Amino acid sequence: MGAASEMIKAVIFDLDDTLTSEREFIKSGYRHVAGLISNKMKLDSMFIYNMLMRLFAESPKNVFNRLYDQLGIPYTQEDIVELVEAYRNHDPDIHFYDDVIPCLEDLKKRGIKTGIITDGYRCTQRNKLRALNAYAYFDHIIVTDELGRDYWKPNPRPFELIRAFISNNGEIDIRYEEMIYVGDNPEKDFYISAIYPIRTVRIIRDGIYKNNEYLNSIKENMTIANLNELIIILLHG
Repeated sequence: MGAASEMIKAVIFDLDDTLTSEREFIKSGYRHVAGLISNKMKLDSMFIYNMLMRLFAESPKNVFNRLYDQLGIPYTQEDIVELVEAYRNHDPDIHFYDDVIPCLEDLKKRGIKTGIITDGYRCTQRNKLRALNAYAYFDHIIVTDELGRDYWKPNPRPFELIRAFISNNGEIDIRYEEMIYVGDNPEKDFYISAIYPIRTVRIIRDGIYKNNEYLNSIKENMTIANLNELIIILLHG
């Protein structure tokens, strides 16, 4: 990023597999659902949980249907919807990656604004944010689903809104070229740089979307292995 890195005034983050592990959330959700099925069917919850994880590893599609099929349990579509809702709406047992809080504390010391733009079902994402106590660390958070499904990334509207908010609607001049967006998903996290001059940084976690194709071949400006490297970039360019 060169000497221009000194001009960075805001760092905005993706949530899933950038700040917290989506696999950790999946495990939490399946533990919750396994408990519900265990109580209802009088089956061992760990047995159900292990089956769910194995089925997910084979394919993330129709996991609950396939579980009931393998167990020989008759079900209706309403039964599946009930499990899906329980999974999405449960209070997750998740944590920030170890490098997140030190990074955020360093950014705050430098007077750099921070935010989150995250896709996903609104209730699910808000539950994650509460579980992480994210509101204590970020200047603004946008759950794109609250704007409408059409406003999920790569739609630029969430970036426009967060820029306006962290600029206090014009009281502070934060331009797009003074913003960084850190994400992990090639399919949607880096395309914003084709619309606005926001610098994009890809963090390589063990994420579930890491092998996705780049949207219109638009790639990140930089790649990092952890958020400590982000601080180094901001310090030294």
